[in-house]
Amino acid sequence: MPTINGHCHCGAVKFKASIAHQIQAHRCNCSICSMSGFLHVFVGGEDFELQSGQEALSEYRFNTGIARHLFCRHCGIKSFYVPRSHPQGYSLNLSCLELPDDASVEILDFDGLHWEKHIDALHSHTA
Repeated sequence: MPTINGHCHCGAVKFKASIAHQIQAHRCNCSICSMSGFLHVFVGGEDFELQSGQEALSEYRFNTGIARHLFCRHCGIKSFYVPRSHPQGYSLNLSCLELPDDASVEILDFDGLHWEKHIDALHSHTA
């Protein structure tokens, strides 16, 4: 799989990840995702590398405390985080990725308001 770069708005946080050119991104309607407009691209932990900005990250946890929402403390952008649904991997914000011109993106809706009821469907669509 090709490597794609990503970053926050100010560039303090930079990462790279191995992602196929045919990308499935998930739009979640839970409280935090719908308010922030986060579009999830899931990758395994082995397919992600934080290149710079560890010291710029601030963490926010809520509800079960499992998800590690990571924000750049300079610009406030959540370019990636460790999701509750994939605690051994990462969810990358589609909007923070430098996609190649030939990338194909499919947006799939996920009912995160009823997370427990629908999590199995999310797992069947992601790595």
